[in-house]
Amino acid sequence: MHVTLPHFAAIAAIPLASASTWLEVRQSQRITVDLTKKYQTIDGFGFSGAFQRANLVVNLQGTKQREVLDLLFNTTTGAGFSIVRNGIGSTPNSNRDYMNTILPNCPSKPSDITSNYSGYVWDGKDSGQLFLSQKAQEYGVQTFYANAWSAPGCMKTNGQDTNGGMLCGISGTNCQSGDWKQAYANYLVAYIKFYASAGIRYTHLAFLNEPDFTTSYASMLSSGTQAAEFIKVLRPTLDSANLTSVAINCCEATGWSIATQHAQQIAAAGAESLIYAITSHEYTSRISGVMRTNARVWQSEYSDLSGSWGIKWYTNGASGDGFTWANTVFNGIVNSNLSAYVFWEAVQDRATNNNNNEKLILIDGQNYEVSKRLYAFAGFRIVRPGAVRIGTSGGSNIKSGAFRNIDNSVAVVIINSAASVQTLGVVLPGYPLVQAWYTDESHSMSAATVMVGMDGTASVRVPGRAMVSLLFKTVESETVIKQTATN
Repeated sequence: MHVTLPHFAAIAAIPLASASTWLEVRQSQRITVDLTKKYQTIDGFGFSGAFQRANLVVNLQGTKQREVLDLLFNTTTGAGFSIVRNGIGSTPNSNRDYMNTILPNCPSKPSDITSNYSGYVWDGKDSGQLFLSQKAQEYGVQTFYANAWSAPGCMKTNGQDTNGGMLCGISGTNCQSGDWKQAYANYLVAYIKFYASAGIRYTHLAFLNEPDFTTSYASMLSSGTQAAEFIKVLRPTLDSANLTSVAINCCEATGWSIATQHAQQIAAAGAESLIYAITSHEYTSRISGVMRTNARVWQSEYSDLSGSWGIKWYTNGASGDGFTWANTVFNGIVNSNLSAYVFWEAVQDRATNNNNNEKLILIDGQNYEVSKRLYAFAGFRIVRPGAVRIGTSGGSNIKSGAFRNIDNSVAVVIINSAASVQTLGVVLPGYPLVQAWYTDESHSMSAATVMVGMDGTASVRVPGRAMVSLLFKTVESETVIKQTATN
């Protein structure tokens, strides 16, 4: 319900202090939103269901499955995620938690691998990822990201999809079997076509994951320069297969510093115009500053891999708590101009990796438990794909970011870093309809009271170490939204 009164409009309900509301507003910190300052376009926020984790959602029954899907995708009650990152398998079987390849029996010649090669095997499940993608699409998700950890082993210098190795045919390799760059491109196209046949159209594609790191599971090494060589093969292959709308991302480095090197090397090799986004993780070096590239920048994987399972909002700065994650995502989006932030795993069971914090939701059989990390992302659910970040200023012990959505609504996300309650006044004239939600230890995107003054300042009380999300609308934009919903 939206109400505008001559002096103040109160929306939703979190009890205000008994002291004079007028006095609190005068004493509040003021944050000014500047619609004229425009920064990066937001692609969205997401997660992965790779390595068979998506099957945990598939195996939930009845209302439990719907509840978990709502937590992930519902834009009113859940996190409202808008990006699903799927893993493209490269392993001949699904032993352990590996992702199986669509090419279980690889021919000896690269020329045999076309996009329509008869040896491809599609199981219609893809380790549960197809189901999760189809459900996401029902919620309105439109961004689907296919990411390969490695090429199939037959295409690599070490003959296996695990333990590093390089793609045969790139500089620095000399494979007796020949050049497999085109074969790998054809393989990726085939995978995308299988999903298209099931009603899921991939929007983004990556062919590497952490190429600066050798692992015992699927992995493949590459520099940015070597990646550029393959990009120059992959882009025309996608185009000739009528997949011009599929954008290429690269290169999923283990950390920001390596991703920065990849960006420089790809640009120097003349392939920057062929990619959509430079992608980085935050394991070996954290996001810092703004990357110099003409491409968009995504943080496409990160989580707390060391902390034991925890669900709290604030635990004195522990790496897995919700408050830390609110600040982590904020830093990437507001301070480093990221267009997307993608968490590692949406769900995981209790047994895997000593039940650590690399997941948002713990699924244990038919039961589940939600961490406050999920609500750190939920605080950004009012920032929809296509939004443009705009300017904000003002406030002490306050972090604020503002975004203008394509429906002309303005989302403002604020983190109160102080331990005490603060009353904040957000200045945005011309947007009299305001809603607000907040998250702290006891609340998870609970409705908050907003008081809109005669000068257009929206005031809200924010608990200590809490996150608050405010959505501003004009009367005209609200009318359009209601008409769209009715139609």
